[in-house]
Amino acid sequence: MSQNTWFIIAIVIYMLVMLLIGYWSYRQTDEYDDYMLAGRDLNPFVAALSAGASDMSGWLLMGLPGALFVSGMGELWIAVGLLIGCWANWMWVAPRLRAYTEVAGNSITLPSFVENRLRDRSRALRVLSSIVILVFFTFYVSSGMVSGGRYFEATFGGSYLDGMLIVAAVTVAYTFIGGFLAVSYTDAVQGMLMFAALVIVPVVAYASLQDSSTLFTWATEQPYGPWEHGNPDYFHMITGMSAIGIISALAWGLGYFGQPHIVVRFMALRSPGEAKTGRRIGIFWMLFCILGATAVAVIGTSFFGQDPSIQVTDQENFETIFLDMGRILFHPLIAGLILTAVLAAIMSTISSQLLVTSSALIEDMFMIVAKKKPTNQVLINLSRTAVVVVAVVAGLMAANPSDSILGLVAFAWAGFGSAFGPLLIASLYWRRLNTPGAIAGLVLGAVVSFAWGQGWLDGALETVGLGALTDLYEIVPGVLAATLGIVVVSLATAEPDAEVLAEFDEASGLAHALEAPRAAAGA
Repeated sequence: MSQNTWFIIAIVIYMLVMLLIGYWSYRQTDEYDDYMLAGRDLNPFVAALSAGASDMSGWLLMGLPGALFVSGMGELWIAVGLLIGCWANWMWVAPRLRAYTEVAGNSITLPSFVENRLRDRSRALRVLSSIVILVFFTFYVSSGMVSGGRYFEATFGGSYLDGMLIVAAVTVAYTFIGGFLAVSYTDAVQGMLMFAALVIVPVVAYASLQDSSTLFTWATEQPYGPWEHGNPDYFHMITGMSAIGIISALAWGLGYFGQPHIVVRFMALRSPGEAKTGRRIGIFWMLFCILGATAVAVIGTSFFGQDPSIQVTDQENFETIFLDMGRILFHPLIAGLILTAVLAAIMSTISSQLLVTSSALIEDMFMIVAKKKPTNQVLINLSRTAVVVVAVVAGLMAANPSDSILGLVAFAWAGFGSAFGPLLIASLYWRRLNTPGAIAGLVLGAVVSFAWGQGWLDGALETVGLGALTDLYEIVPGVLAATLGIVVVSLATAEPDAEVLAEFDEASGLAHALEAPRAAAGA
């Protein structure tokens, strides 16, 4: 059989497993809350791997290795920032959010939580939150579909558009059928697959090098990829990096607090106390995956540089390096199974984002205007329809991609981190937060991040002598603007009413009860 035939067999096996999980989840899903949040019965292992897989997306196996291969270890600052941000998110947000969302009207989405938390009867906060989710997740889902198209190009040498449509169709199918439970369990399987692939590929690639002694000198002295004479600063994390560049890369960690598709896993945990177990599993998984992706890039410089008969398929961003190494190194069936790790990363993120966007359309917008609450089955069917609609719009955007995968992800990540990050932290930890402050922070964070990322403020910055800041990752000014807006407007307007303050104290009491045993154990 041909190589492509073996690849197809591997991918068909993988996709059938995903669809079977979707069908199993469908049989477990009777209520609307089950479809959206798995009945708050997610175990920490599934929650941790699901959060990690939906977080990392195609960036971990395509975007990050490609960036490290091209530019060197300076790009690793992003991974460092993400690792710190992931730990902080599990440590400070997960247990409190799980407790508070149940106390605050059993909220099952991020927009419904901030509305219930502040008793916003105007519904403005919920609607604005939903609009932010719709705008930025459309870009995010589109980035996943771009990854899917490039995956099929590199694996089969086929059509980008055909590959994008196949990935989108299968992902939509199991999300449509099984909802949050299907998304979470498929994500957990996909997370394990990603982990295994990122261990196996670099180990076998290293063993196959013609001259392994050049591993740490080839990139700096020999031609490879886009470098005709090597990159002398390849292994330097600081040399060649500006202060703004390092700050921008580390700032990716700020985005964790505001990612709806990640924090929703915290809301679905069986209990707030299980966040500790989830944190340990999630950080271990993420650390080893990042090390594996880094090894792929470093070994790849020698792997492709020493053998002129092979090359990376993507000669522009070099984001197919992991795919190409797996295809070259292994028997086609094994290679196909390994390469499905990329497909797993792509599909896990798309499915999570589709479901959150669906919840924004139905739970947070439709339910506001509905004259009476529809039945559970009607709500589930409406949510499934929303999944398809969002997928179609994102697919149209992805049909002719104008940016790299990392560029699309960076834009959406910054938008969510700026709009929701400071708001969520303030909701969980600041008693004085009120509705006007929350709205100000949400709007300022989203607008500043969007405008900065689009370059609309470049002229103004250059006029006042701050042109160097145009290279600053938009999440930094976005988070600063949102934080300032929350604090200033909240302090300048009326305090929250007694009901809001009492509920905050109740949720804080639950959080302190969880923290006390941890502190005693530490002592």
